Order: sequence, then C-alpha cells, then structure tokens
Amino acid sequence: MIGFGLKVTGAVAAVAAVFFVALAFGFPPVAATQGGLRGTGMAQVAFPADVARLRAANVLPEAQPSIEASGEKSSAVYENVKVLGDLDSNEFVRFMTAITEWVAPQQGCAYCHEEGNLASDKPYQKIVARRMIQMTIDLNTKWKSHVADTGVTCYTCHRGNPVPANIWFKPEPASRMATYAGSRAGEQNRANPAVAFSSLPGDPFSAYLHGAAPIRVQPTAALPGAAGASIHATEGTYALMMHMSDALGVNCTSCHNTQAFAGWQQAGQTRAVAWHGIRMARELNTTYIEPLTSQFPPHRLGPTGDVAKVNCATCHQGANKPLLGQKMLEDYLAALRP
Repeated sequence: MIGFGLKVTGAVAAVAAVFFVALAFGFPPVAATQGGLRGTGMAQVAFPADVARLRAANVLPEAQPSIEASGEKSSAVYENVKVLGDLDSNEFVRFMTAITEWVAPQQGCAYCHEEGNLASDKPYQKIVARRMIQMTIDLNTKWKSHVADTGVTCYTCHRGNPVPANIWFKPEPASRMATYAGSRAGEQNRANPAVAFSSLPGDPFSAYLHGAAPIRVQPTAALPGAAGASIHATEGTYALMMHMSDALGVNCTSCHNTQAFAGWQQAGQTRAVAWHGIRMARELNTTYIEPLTSQFPPHRLGPTGDVAKVNCATCHQGANKPLLGQKMLEDYLAALRP
C-alpha cells in the first residue's frame, strides 16, 4: 500500500508539473518562422494568444476623409503657421484633426491650443508638437534605413495618449548603500521592466540611446581595458539587448546567429535595421527631444530634471514592426513626408 501511495503521489506530481510547464510556456500549436539561412536555427516562435493580443492592440484608427484642395497655402489662411506652411489649407485642417485623434482625443484641440486664440504659442504643448511634427518628417525622409517606406505618424508612438506609454528618464544616482549592495544607477540587481525584468542595469538608455558608448561584450584588442572588455560594459550591452528583445517581441535570433553573436556575416538583415534604429533613437533624443527640456513644466520632467526620451518600446510596443507594419503614413504623405 505504501508503494501504491507513492506511485499515485508521483503520478499526481508529474501531472501537476506538466500543467505548470504548459501554463508557464504557452500552449501548442506554435508557429515558427525561419529568419536566417537554413540550418542556422534563426527561428521566431509565436503563440496564437500573443498574435491575437498584438492584433487587437494594433488596430489603426480610421483615416480622416480626403478633402478637396482649397488652392491656398495654410500659412496664407491661418496665423503663425511655422511648420507645414506650404500645405494646402484644407489638408492642414484635416491633418490637425488627425493629430487631435492620435494624441489628445479626450482633451481635444485645447490640449495644444489656447482657446479663443489658436495662433498663440502660449501652451507649451503647441511648441512641443510643432517640433515633433518636424521630427516625424525627418524620420520619414532621413531614416528610411530603419522605417523604410512604411514610415511613422504621431499615432505610432502616442496611440491616443498625450504622453506615449513607453518613455524613459535618467534615474537618480544610486545611494551609497545601494552601490555597496552591488547596485548601480538604474536599479541593477532588481527585476526591472525596462530590461525585461532582468537584474541587469536598468538604464542602458543613457549610455546607448542618448550617448554613443560601444555596444559590445567582447574586447576589440588583446589588452586590458580594451573597448567593450569590462564587465560593466558587458552588463550594459546585455541590458540593452534584453530591452530590444522585449520591446520588439522577438528573441536574440531575430538579429543574431548563435554560432557567432558578434559576427555580421551570418546575421540576419534585421540586425542592420536595428543598427540604424539605435542611431536613429540617439538622434531623436539629442537633436529633437532634449533641446525641448526648458519648454516643459517641472511635473513633466524626470527625477534629475531631464525630459522624457524615446527607446525601442516607444514605437514598437511589443511588435517586431510598429503597428505590425501597417502603412498608416500613406494617408498623410502630404503632411509628414513632403
């Protein structure tokens, strides 16, 4: 009887383990898509539930109805139009209506404009929005190496929110006790959502998406202190990679061949796209966003007084292509890719 009881208990434990594994790792069937050469194992695995969730989260708003051109420039009809002044005045109104839906559907036009005086530059949101339009045009013209012909609109990041859901600030410096315990600025050794809940440094963005620190885990020369040789640099690089993997909903083999992570010869084309994306994010943060710091009120700044900046998750939001690659820009080419 004792032996029978042990067998039953063992069987129950085995069944429980099976259910635990199934719940933890997802249910079949799964779809595997090969992303590299045959035999390289560069496959991406997708679960039906994840696919359905992404589709539901990336439904595009209906495009504003097309409108007949007025034949007059917006700068000739409206006051203080410093961006898009050459856009047809009717198309300008259509585009402003779209921005309201993309960025501030609850607040309406008054989120960026002073009521009763739309030409006023008093609201800081208007100054920021004007610069963000310029940034988006730059993305669609200068950075095709990353956004291709799909392009971006304000909705790509905002998704109906005045402030995009995925932004970052420089963290407060680690306290003396935290440093002694093994932490650095950015809450290392704690499960941090910015780096997929790993215990890696929680702020890889300051060094790599704002600064231009070398992104590598191996030295470039057989000498102590060579670039990329330190443990700290390795930790930072892995933290950035964890962020990118989580932000795009992919694993390492989306860009890398595990036979040689550092090698470009066997890497997928997506690695080159990601390389341009890193440099694009740096330029957005340093050229467009950081110079706007003085325009923001204190409550919109981070703990060290810096402005919110972008990372990979700002646009991608869990999808390997923002908005699953849907070409929303096509309806607003006149405004965002003149």
